[in-house]
Amino acid sequence: MTKLAVIYYSATGHGTSMAQRVAKAAESAGAEVRVRHVAETADPESFAHNPAWTANYEATKDLPSASGDDVVWADAVIFGSPTRFGSVASQLRGFLDSLGGLWSQGKLADKVYAGFTSTNTAHGGQETTLLTLYVTLMHWGGIIVPPGYTEPLKFADGNPYGASLLANHDNISDFDDTTEAALEHLARRVVSVTDRLI
Repeated sequence: MTKLAVIYYSATGHGTSMAQRVAKAAESAGAEVRVRHVAETADPESFAHNPAWTANYEATKDLPSASGDDVVWADAVIFGSPTRFGSVASQLRGFLDSLGGLWSQGKLADKVYAGFTSTNTAHGGQETTLLTLYVTLMHWGGIIVPPGYTEPLKFADGNPYGASLLANHDNISDFDDTTEAALEHLARRVVSVTDRLI
């Protein structure tokens, strides 16, 4: 049975919802799943003007935070982050950077990795965010398993690099069918490939 860690950072809750959908699909595909959020590093006062950010912070602050042990435990890891200027958010970047000791021991290599992201605009850096994430994972010796165009729905969502959400709406509990299917396909593909590798 594949052990999958879903490790994500979310500010306003879109990433939290995406992580939950990925985890549910992976469990349905037979994986043992750990969902871990990357702890917020911004001072809550700095985003007090943003109700969604405050609500997500309050909803997740007492949940288990991601650690290096979660990556070591896993056969596969799906990372999630909103896009920040064409790359992952600083919170996830800091988490990745903190794993240097594990990397130097070879404990991050030979695992399956994939990613998901969200942006506020249609051309807000979804592809570059996933590609820059994958550069780090290649340095680790990871096995990148993107969805590619392995399912007809990928021609609808148009993202062969991972799963992505256009999050320029207030209702984060109601993804469209294409986004939902893309998240589910990503999870199933990662679990399927990992099952074969292990």
